[in-house]
Amino acid sequence: MSFSESLLDPAKRPQVVTAIATVIDEEVNSKGGLGGMAIKGAYASAKKMKDGIVPKGTDAMLPDIASALEPFWNAKGDQDFGAYLSSRSAEVADALLAVADAKAESPDNAAIAKLYKPIRGKAKGYVEEALPRLAGAITPFVS
Repeated sequence: MSFSESLLDPAKRPQVVTAIATVIDEEVNSKGGLGGMAIKGAYASAKKMKDGIVPKGTDAMLPDIASALEPFWNAKGDQDFGAYLSSRSAEVADALLAVADAKAESPDNAAIAKLYKPIRGKAKGYVEEALPRLAGAITPFVS
């Protein structure tokens, strides 16, 4: 079973979504300073706008997230996935942010895009910081 097939397996998918949504919550809550205030504010506003937006959005984007991460999984060899992602953090962050950017461009997500665009500039650094935690959350689901 491929990396993507493992994450998208109907028997595992709800747990994968929960694991990723938990990482997102933990990462947002861990941010400090002015940038942290901005991301926390945008995140809180998004959650008020649509109930369950984080798990629902994660589930909707999971096929694209899995596709974005699969080449890195395949290339890691025997290396720990989190360590491998960290060693290629800029490239991995760009791949994941391309998924988020595409979703933000959808007319259905106009309200979310208004919250996303102001924090997009700092998003790459935040995604890079989250990669070890993300890898740790999803690795157990890959067969």
